[in-house]
Amino acid sequence: MANRSRKLTPKASKLNKPRAGAMKRVAKNPQKKLKRESWLSSMLAMSTTGCAYAILFISASLIMAFAWISVLFIFNPDRVSWLNKILPSWAQIPLGKHERPQTLKQIQLDLSKKNQIFGEPLPLNQNTETSFLLPVFQQRANCQSDCKELVELRVYELSVELEFKSQSENYYYLVTQLPVTGPEESSVTSPWLDETSEPQDISIPLPLTQVQRFEGGTPSPGVWFNLRGQRQQETDAIAYGQIVYYNPERTNLLQMLSWTSPNGQLPKWQQVTGDSTKELVVDQTVGLEPHLQVYQVKSLKLFLKPIQLEAITLKSPVLKDYGYQNALSIARSGLWTPAFEWLKFIKKQRKGVLPEAAQAQMDLIRLHSQFTQTQAQKIWASPSQEVLADLIDGRWGKALQVFEASPHNSQEITTLLKADKKRLWNRTAAALRVNPNRREVQAWFALILAVQQGEGQANSWLKAQPKITKDNLDYIQGLLARLNGEITKSQISSQIVGTVQPITQVTSSEWLQANSTVDLKLTDNQVWYQVEVSAFNDGKRWLNSPFENLNPPKTDAAKFFWKTLGITSDPEIQIVVWLPNGEQQISIAAIKAVQLRGKVLRLLAAGPKIPENQNNVLQPKPLALTNAALEWVQPSPITLRELYQQNPQGVKVILSSVWQSLQESGEILAGAIPTFEEMQEKLGDWPVQVIDLTNNAQPEIILTISPEAIASLNQSKPGIPAGNTEQRRDRTIILSDSNEVIYTDFTGNDLQRLSAIAKLSGVQSLALLVENAHNYSLKRWSEKNQRFE
Repeated sequence: MANRSRKLTPKASKLNKPRAGAMKRVAKNPQKKLKRESWLSSMLAMSTTGCAYAILFISASLIMAFAWISVLFIFNPDRVSWLNKILPSWAQIPLGKHERPQTLKQIQLDLSKKNQIFGEPLPLNQNTETSFLLPVFQQRANCQSDCKELVELRVYELSVELEFKSQSENYYYLVTQLPVTGPEESSVTSPWLDETSEPQDISIPLPLTQVQRFEGGTPSPGVWFNLRGQRQQETDAIAYGQIVYYNPERTNLLQMLSWTSPNGQLPKWQQVTGDSTKELVVDQTVGLEPHLQVYQVKSLKLFLKPIQLEAITLKSPVLKDYGYQNALSIARSGLWTPAFEWLKFIKKQRKGVLPEAAQAQMDLIRLHSQFTQTQAQKIWASPSQEVLADLIDGRWGKALQVFEASPHNSQEITTLLKADKKRLWNRTAAALRVNPNRREVQAWFALILAVQQGEGQANSWLKAQPKITKDNLDYIQGLLARLNGEITKSQISSQIVGTVQPITQVTSSEWLQANSTVDLKLTDNQVWYQVEVSAFNDGKRWLNSPFENLNPPKTDAAKFFWKTLGITSDPEIQIVVWLPNGEQQISIAAIKAVQLRGKVLRLLAAGPKIPENQNNVLQPKPLALTNAALEWVQPSPITLRELYQQNPQGVKVILSSVWQSLQESGEILAGAIPTFEEMQEKLGDWPVQVIDLTNNAQPEIILTISPEAIASLNQSKPGIPAGNTEQRRDRTIILSDSNEVIYTDFTGNDLQRLSAIAKLSGVQSLALLVENAHNYSLKRWSEKNQRFE
């Protein structure tokens, strides 16, 4: 064993020694060894770096993928439902009721199980089948009208998965939903309550009953919806609602704004400011007082709400210009037109350039100014309404002319100033702050002060004005004297309207005279006329025939009539006749006596002979009226074709109503109503007049139709006599601003004709002078009964 060990040892040691040849090669070339080792090291380093970059790239991709999946999971879980196919059961994404799409029938069935109502789907783009907004309603308890209350909005999108595209019916995913609650009743009604009204302690939400998509010209991208309802407040219908925006990029619904309109007008998108984007305009006008809220679309740096509606306000001036600040101050007080004129001057000084925010404020003022100017340019039925429109528009001088025109005007305008709730006071005070020495403004401030706080206060204020001249002081004090009621009582002018006919015999005992000792006699070339009074003004109000409450005293009844009728100082009356060629002829007669029999009031007048009517049905009956009774109103006519450019929907209703009235009166043959295009072709050139007859600041449409125009409709209609037009006169039909017939001469008995439109003293609405079978009557609009009577 020992010998064997010794033999093995040399072999092992021999292996550990390098060969002699190798040693010699290394010794000869040591640099080759170093290069080889360097190359191996660099290769190893490059391999390690590549692996690091690959791992980093894969990690970043995974992080981004997981982040995107997380966002989808938060905002739209349905988009990541495919992960459930590869995830174990314990890691499934809880999609719940959103997991599978549904057909419209399935959606409707699910809603009915919850006692909810499937509304009319509204498209989110041109094709309703790809996506739509679904209003969800609920039945209101103890309801008489508008019983469906909106409770939710939902957005559905068409499923594009192969599993559902192959089905016969479309399947939809619920993308987003928005619970809906109406505004509080107090927020809708409180701003429009009178000062005497008490606010309610308990307020309940008012229902939203309709959903409407805004069409055309809305800011993009996205779709805008108007949720609305209506609340009856005494005689007014207050509209209210919410503006909702659907953001297609975030697939969410956003409630942007709550709105209220006391005049029932719906919000609309309108170009107000100078840029290309339209603004949302909410009309909150009350009567003649304009209030237009204008909202601009502004960007936000919020992921879920990238835009908002921001109101244009006048609270803070954008420019530090003193004149600009004054203009905004008087605009805030309601003097829109003077403020706008001032701003136009400032803009001109700045070479037509204003900052964007300042231009928006100017455009808001311009919008209000357009409204007040339109109201001031109208023909109003009463002096008080005319003065109110003038003062709101800053027409101080014109309003004073109306005040000074007659004692009656002064008395009526005094009543207006007494009832003023600071709106005229604030305007006048604001105008005085800008120019304290303007005489017309000083006059109105003194008049308001005298009416509300006493004439002594007004005179004290006038005398305290540092720069008032003696002429201006005397002038304004003269106006204050007109506020004294005794002045108006002694100067009542006769305002009488009636039908006249000549009479040949007069019995003095049947008539009451101012001086009973004077005989009733005619002078040369005079004849007697009997005037049957249709209406007269007693200095306070208009009275109409039959005169049931006209009770003269038993003693001195003649003096009572002379004073009540105002003929003591104004005994003349005009007699108007129409000649066969249509020309008017006016004669002046003198009132000599009065007679009251039963409920019929008659006047006896003496005047020159008038042409005889010859019982020609084409000529109106002779008309009697005093000089101050009324003022004729003749609006400029336009054609139906021109009106269609302004109000296309209204003209469609008008043509249909007119055609139906012609059929019902037998003017044209009964049958199907032609298409709108056919009626427009036949009636498009007919003249119409547009004027406010119901005193609601909205114009009515008056269409007067000649016999020749009606005959032209029957040229191709056999069965209607051709010679009809010789014994017929023009007839009129009037449609309200809501396109309802509120007056018509097509009654079938030919006993009624509209002769003229007139402005009566002391009456808010214009009057219709209507010729009946035996007399004339004045018809005025009844707000209570919603008709002319």
